[in-house]
Amino acid sequence: MKRPGPRLVKALGVAAVAGLVSLAAIQLVPYGRDHNNPGVLNEPQWDSPVTADLADRACYDCHSNRTRWPWYSNIAPVSWFVYRDVINGRAELNFSEMGRKDNETDKAADTVEDAEMPPFRYTVNHPEARLDDTERQALLRGLRRTLGEED
Repeated sequence: MKRPGPRLVKALGVAAVAGLVSLAAIQLVPYGRDHNNPGVLNEPQWDSPVTADLADRACYDCHSNRTRWPWYSNIAPVSWFVYRDVINGRAELNFSEMGRKDNETDKAADTVEDAEMPPFRYTVNHPEARLDDTERQALLRGLRRTLGEED
């Protein structure tokens, strides 16, 4: 096997250094660093402790004011995506602000039923949020009962 030439080794070294400098530089971008959790205003009266536990495991990090911010949510560019998901999730449905006019509680059960929530990109790093079929059905029933949707 032929060894790489000095030009290739030098180019790879320059690329590695440039990559590290870029990664360090993007840490200065302030977006994604505001990890505040506003106060809980009004949470649902869950139909059962099982539903409450499933919602906490699978939904609350993005759909409540009780977000658990993991260590990697402080490192750009991952922090940008985590922050965006939490902000957008809270805007759509926030279990900590029940009664808010624009809270889309009517879609909650449908997104669980269609396996859109929790999204794969979340469950990759949060295995506790992965729902098997039995858990998905229990959460679906609980959401419908708690939020007043038709069963």
